[in-house]
Amino acid sequence: WLEETLSSMGVEAECVAARAEEFAARERYDFAVSRAVARLNVLSELCLPFVKVGGTFFAMKSGDCQAEVDRAGRAVSVLGGRLKPVSRYQIPGTEVFRQVVAVEKMAPTPKGYPRRFARMKKNPL
Repeated sequence: WLEETLSSMGVEAECVAARAEEFAARERYDFAVSRAVARLNVLSELCLPFVKVGGTFFAMKSGDCQAEVDRAGRAVSVLGGRLKPVSRYQIPGTEVFRQVVAVEKMAPTPKGYPRRFARMKKNPL
């Protein structure tokens, strides 16, 4: 679906279906995007290692996520990122609002990240 949608929009992108902690493409992508599937500190560990320095990781979140963003600051920094202001948007045709957290990649992510998911859950950054 995503490949077809991007193609119909004229967007060139590589769509990858893989577990982040097993995928071996470090610092290769301009952007990474994640749905609201985990806390931002965990999402950052899963996604930032794949973003080039100068690129951006976008985390889609629901509701008010500012407290979660504040708690993720240390993890983002350790992973080579810098938090940008949270953006709020409305889903077209609805009264539903969501948030997008942008994390700018400022420095290479240290070796060893992302860790195995069980380890991330047991000892989150």
